[in-house]
Amino acid sequence: MWVDEIMQQTYTAIIKQDGDWWIGWIEEIPGVNCQEATREELAESLRVTLAEALEFNREEARALAGENYRELPIAV
Repeated sequence: MWVDEIMQQTYTAIIKQDGDWWIGWIEEIPGVNCQEATREELAESLRVTLAEALEFNREEARALAGENYRELPIAV
């Protein structure tokens, strides 16, 4: 499918240190949030969690669509 050829997207992580922990969330995707001991671990956890959330959302949307659907890229 030509949708798979879309360029990589960039999202915004909001991060901060809270005591001994680094916490963060992805601004554009509700529910993608993580907590880690270091800033680097937090960035990686957010990246992995975001990728998993996007894939889950794709699978759910395709399952709900059933058969004979089309994918249409939308840019904002």
